[in-house]
Amino acid sequence: MKKILLALCLTITALQTIARQVKNHSLVHTKLDVSFDYKKCYLYGREWVKLRSYAYAADSVRLDAKGMIIREVSLVTGKGKQALHYSYDGTVLAISLGKPYSPADAYTLYIDYTARPNELKGRRREEKGLYFINPDSSEDKPVQIWTEGEPENASVWFPTIDNPNQRTTSEISMTVPAKYTTLSNGYLAAQRNNPNGTRTDTWKMDKPHAPYLFMMAVGDFRIYKDYWHGKEISYYLEPDYAPYARDIFGQTPESVDFFSRLLGIDFPWNKYAQIVVRDYVSGAMENTTATMTGEAAQGTTRQLADRYYDTGIQHELFHQWFGDYVTAKNWANLCMNESFADLGELLWLEYKYGADAAGEHWYQGLKGYLDDTANAAKPLVNYAIEHPREIFNAVTYQKGGRILYMLRNYLGNDVFYKGLHLYLVQNAYKNAEAAQLRLAMEEASGIDLHWFFNQWFFGAGHPVLDIRYEWDAASRTATVFIDQLQPGHTFRLPLAVDIYAADGKQRKQLWLYNRKDTFHFKANQEPLLVNVDADKVLVLRKQDHKTMQAFAHQFFHAPLFMDRCEALEAAAAAPGNDTAQQIITAALKDRFPGIRKKALAILTQKQEDIRNMDQALQRRVMPLIAGIAASDSNTLVQAKAITTLAVLKDSAYLPVFVKALSSISYQVQAAALTAIAQINPPMAIQYAKSLEKDSPGVLSKAIAGVYSSFGDESQWPFMYNRLLNGSLRDKAQLTQSFAVFVGRIPDPALAQQGIELMRQIAIRYKQKGAGTFISGLLVKVKEQRTVAHDEASAAAAENAIQAIAAAL
Repeated sequence: MKKILLALCLTITALQTIARQVKNHSLVHTKLDVSFDYKKCYLYGREWVKLRSYAYAADSVRLDAKGMIIREVSLVTGKGKQALHYSYDGTVLAISLGKPYSPADAYTLYIDYTARPNELKGRRREEKGLYFINPDSSEDKPVQIWTEGEPENASVWFPTIDNPNQRTTSEISMTVPAKYTTLSNGYLAAQRNNPNGTRTDTWKMDKPHAPYLFMMAVGDFRIYKDYWHGKEISYYLEPDYAPYARDIFGQTPESVDFFSRLLGIDFPWNKYAQIVVRDYVSGAMENTTATMTGEAAQGTTRQLADRYYDTGIQHELFHQWFGDYVTAKNWANLCMNESFADLGELLWLEYKYGADAAGEHWYQGLKGYLDDTANAAKPLVNYAIEHPREIFNAVTYQKGGRILYMLRNYLGNDVFYKGLHLYLVQNAYKNAEAAQLRLAMEEASGIDLHWFFNQWFFGAGHPVLDIRYEWDAASRTATVFIDQLQPGHTFRLPLAVDIYAADGKQRKQLWLYNRKDTFHFKANQEPLLVNVDADKVLVLRKQDHKTMQAFAHQFFHAPLFMDRCEALEAAAAAPGNDTAQQIITAALKDRFPGIRKKALAILTQKQEDIRNMDQALQRRVMPLIAGIAASDSNTLVQAKAITTLAVLKDSAYLPVFVKALSSISYQVQAAALTAIAQINPPMAIQYAKSLEKDSPGVLSKAIAGVYSSFGDESQWPFMYNRLLNGSLRDKAQLTQSFAVFVGRIPDPALAQQGIELMRQIAIRYKQKGAGTFISGLLVKVKEQRTVAHDEASAAAAENAIQAIAAAL
């Protein structure tokens, strides 16, 4: 019976998925005229939507419209409007057209409606579609309105066919307070000042794009304009960050140029804008011609000093080709959008920062995919999803990007980019799925790629290889044994193997076909290293049984980041081995900061590791760590080294820490302040006071940590006001230290003031998990106040816990 029920559920899921792919009508043009009620958080909209039946005549149409008030639905005629019969269930607007319309006969509907995103029931915050930020000006942050359409949330703010296989031109008119700036898709066609102090901006998009890529933003933004080949590239930022516009987004024109040349297709839209908004519900969104990103993208010169290889700009920009210009036909094929954007990150890093930077990013993404074992059961193209949100995962992003990177390696650069060009040309302003990519790549290469796409796009999982080596001196033969240990199917893998000997390196191109493969190589002497997967592009997990001497040769002689990374990880597993110590020592001097930082992390996996370090290793590495802490060129590596030294609580390093307080880097300052507090708390308190004025983010957290552990009531204003007035991110970073401070501060009145603030934050941000987190902190506060015989504060903490529980 269980099997029958499971089969029935899978059948129902499949039918639901198929139903979402049916295309009965085509959107042609969408015209919106909207205004906003900030008090109610409503959008008042009028829509003119032009449609055609797709393949068969139809006398009715269904539009997605979530949580709206529908006032009027009419057919636009030459004489005006003709009222139509319709029904509305709060999700779908079913309209009777009065007569059948063939695919040759376009018609236009007029809809008068109100969107009420804050009154939607049963939807996640990231599915509200339309967001009013601080609409009553009660918070210390900007007043803004913005939208988020992906995957099917555009229909929260305008009736449409909310499916990625639809494309429509658009015209959006927004009436807003005249003091505000607007942004939408396409170009600003008109601005009209109204007598009531508002202004109406009209944005037109003359190329068809999917409804989920529609966007609006309203707020107090400053605009900085760059250009590429005469096309405007603009950056919309809060006024405080406008002076840093080029620092934040200045790579954009170069990135547009790079991708245009790489793909052989110039940037396909009339403009490109990037806008930063508050309280954003996603990382960023590639709305056509107008990418939206969260406030974390903003930063001053000092904040940006700690950001390296940030590929957010390039990810969203690559979408303008892969996702917007050519759009995934359905959510099951989201890899045709997101895997390519992930690939764009790797290609940019290669071009701009070199192979090591790309290699580190490739490794981090692969690890992100492998670390969640549930990912192995999910194919890249996945028609079994029940809701579009399920496809937004590490398979679609990280694994998919690395599959494309692997395909490039297999085909070669020239053929791969020729295939991408063909794919884009053949599907321009249309929808596509993985099959179209395969056909384009086969046309470019002349190679049958069914096996690759069946294995990597439509199959799930990854190879798990066990690699062993043997040398037979008598026959002068090196043998490599490779077993595939993963459950399920056997993978077919092209495999580059580099064989290192005293007289140089020789490459062998091999294939894996079987659960067990054995390869023999003749050599005059035992190889110094047999480097399997020498290009380090295969999506797999492996256990590589090299000797430590072989790993050392790999570290010092193989060319890639992953070569050194693998050797370093092997050395970490053998800390007492002298060769392993040589690898770790060399890693601290590596040319690439990612390797230096990884070596530091290995040395301090646990605090006692650095304290109980082997004496021989200590003599080797401590001078190097001190040198990195004093002057590494990468601030994140420098901060990590300072944190490493701090564990020793050795006053000999105080001069290094004190000097680091003058760094431009907040990360370095924060690490140095925390390190000083481990040795000399009064000194740390004094330095913390001097740093309060300019202490965003991580430095503010470090100051709070010092005060919570060692401070007194004189630090209360900083602690309280920073938590009260800080951003949501500030609150998340500071609340734990604040709770410790509240628990130990002598003044009961201040303790109760702090408890009340924590209660307010817990309830206000309960949907973000603050309630449960802060309740746990308040339990500890209550215990501390009870031990201090402050019964009133203990009671206040208990009351706050109960109030939070009631609000959850």
